[in-house]
Amino acid sequence: MTISEESAPAVDAAPVLSLGPDELPSWPQWDDGERTALLRALEQGQWWRAGGSEVSSFEREFAAYNGAPYALAVNSGTDALELALRVHGIGPGDEVIVPAFTFISTSLAVQNTGAVPVPADVDPGHQCLTPDAVRAVASARTRAILPVHMAGHMADLPELHKIAPEFDAVVIQDAAHAQGAARDGVLVGADPSIACYSFQNGKLMTAGEGGALTFPDRESFDRAYLLHAVGRPPQDTMYQHVTGGMNARMNEFSGAVLRSQLTRMAEHTRVREERGALLDELLAPVEGLRTQTRDPGITTNPHYMYLLTLEGDRFGPEARDRLVGLLKERNVPACVNFPPVYRTDGFWAGATEDTTVAQLAARCPQAELIGARGLWLHHRIMLAGPEVVHRVAEVIAAAVEEVGRP
Repeated sequence: MTISEESAPAVDAAPVLSLGPDELPSWPQWDDGERTALLRALEQGQWWRAGGSEVSSFEREFAAYNGAPYALAVNSGTDALELALRVHGIGPGDEVIVPAFTFISTSLAVQNTGAVPVPADVDPGHQCLTPDAVRAVASARTRAILPVHMAGHMADLPELHKIAPEFDAVVIQDAAHAQGAARDGVLVGADPSIACYSFQNGKLMTAGEGGALTFPDRESFDRAYLLHAVGRPPQDTMYQHVTGGMNARMNEFSGAVLRSQLTRMAEHTRVREERGALLDELLAPVEGLRTQTRDPGITTNPHYMYLLTLEGDRFGPEARDRLVGLLKERNVPACVNFPPVYRTDGFWAGATEDTTVAQLAARCPQAELIGARGLWLHHRIMLAGPEVVHRVAEVIAAAVEEVGRP
C-alpha cells in the first residue's frame, strides 16, 4: 500500500533568517549633547555665523580632527566641491576627471562651474578612481583630478599627485564619506590638497544637511571664505563685496549639532573598523560575493557604508535588486549602488564631452559592473555588537544563496 501525495506528511520549510526590527542601532545617533548644543545656539541670540560662535568653533575642531590647518563649514557637500573648484579657478573650457562610479554631486559641482566632467574607471576592489584610468582620459584641457574616497577608503593620492603636474592640474578630494580617514598615516586633511566633506543625514556625522572643506594653506581658505559669503570679507560692515560668489554659509544650529556629532567620531570609527573587519571575515566564504578590498596603505577607513558586489554567472540580471529586496525584508538596511554617473539624465543636463553613454560604458567596464551588481549596507550595521554582526552575516549569506539558485 502506498501513501498518496495528499496524505503525505508536510515537510516544514527551513525558517527564513532575519534580524529583529530593533536589533540594529538607529541613525542618526544623538543624545543630550545635541540637545544642549541646540539650546546653546538658540540662547546665544545670533543664529548666523557672523554673529555666533558655533560654526567657527566647529571649523577649528573639525580641522584638528582631520589634520588640517584650516576648515570652512558650508551648507552641503555639493557646494563644498563647487567652492573647491572655484578656488582653483576651474571654469568653462576646463576638464575635470571624476570617477565614473560616484554620486552625481561629484560631476554636478564640476558642471556648475561650466567645466566638463570626464568620467574615468574605478578599481573593482576598493572602487576608487585609479591612476591608470586617470592617465587614459587626461588631456591638454585637464585642470583637476577629483577622486572620491569611496565608502571611506582613500584613493591613491600619492600617485594622483604625481600625475597632476604633468597636465598642470590640481587634485581635489571628494571626502564626503571620509571624515577622519588616513592613508600611510596621513590624515585626509593633512594632504596638500583641498578636501570636501558632507554632513547629509546618512553621513558618518550629520546635521541633516551640511558640508565642509579643509585646506592646506591660508590663501585657499581665505579665497573660499569670500566665495562662500557672497564675496564679503568676514569683518566687513559696509557691504563691500570684493568678489563674486554664492551664499553657502552654515547656520549656527548646524554648527552646534556637528560639534556634538564630532565628539563620537573617533569611537564610532574604531568600532566600525572592528566590525567591518569581522564582516569581511564572516562573508569571505560566501560564493559569488565580493566585499570592498583594502589597500595596504590604508591606515584608517571610517567605513561609510559596507560595499558588496555579486560576481559569477549564477546570478541573473535581476539578482542584485532581488537581493536588496530580501535584505530589506529581513531588516538588513541595504540599497542598490549608484549607477555610473553618465547613466543619469542629470549628467547630460550640463556640459559634457562629445561622447555617448555607450562610449563611456566601453571605457569604464568596472563602473558598469559595480553599478549593475553592487549594493551597500548602511554603516549602522557596523555599530552593532559582534553577536549581531554575526547574525547580519548569516542573513546576507542565506539571501545570496537564495538569489543564486536557478
